[in-house]
Amino acid sequence: MAGKIAFDYDRAVGEATKLFWKNGYADTGLRDLLKAMGIGEGSFYNTIGSKKKLFLTCLGRYEETVVADRMRALNEPGTAAEGIREFFRMILDCLDDPETPSRLCMLAALSAEEVLAESDLRTRADEGITNLRAALRDRIAANRDVGALCASFDPTVAAGILTTYVQGLWRVALVSYNRAESERQIEALLAGLGL
Repeated sequence: MAGKIAFDYDRAVGEATKLFWKNGYADTGLRDLLKAMGIGEGSFYNTIGSKKKLFLTCLGRYEETVVADRMRALNEPGTAAEGIREFFRMILDCLDDPETPSRLCMLAALSAEEVLAESDLRTRADEGITNLRAALRDRIAANRDVGALCASFDPTVAAGILTTYVQGLWRVALVSYNRAESERQIEALLAGLGL
């Protein structure tokens, strides 16, 4: 039966996603991936092709699950500020969860120098940041357009500031994380932005 996958592909990609999330792209070796996925080198190359292809598949899986849940929270009914608070609540819940593979978002981890040195991964990192900024901008703009924010409010600037804060939050949490302090910062940031 040529072409038939001899292992549980979804489970293997799930395990690889956890490993990449925990260690990052550069620090995840092929042997570690094979062990986590429970497959041999031949199956890996015949089915997946390369570490980079697997990583991009895992990023897609992460976006379809973790990121999609955050985007749903951001766009729940209510004001933009309520959606943004719910978005941040989910991030803080992730940081609090001992089952989370890393305190660094898998997309935020793309900003490592080793990853950005590869043009296609750099493009993928840029897409992640661009997509987050656009989602925040659109959520805020929708509130402004119905009169919930003043007409002069600039959703693009606010979304840029929030995106920068999110990226920084992940990085700082690697070193020192306190939920109550993060919640105070988020409230101060939203108040300062007029949200």
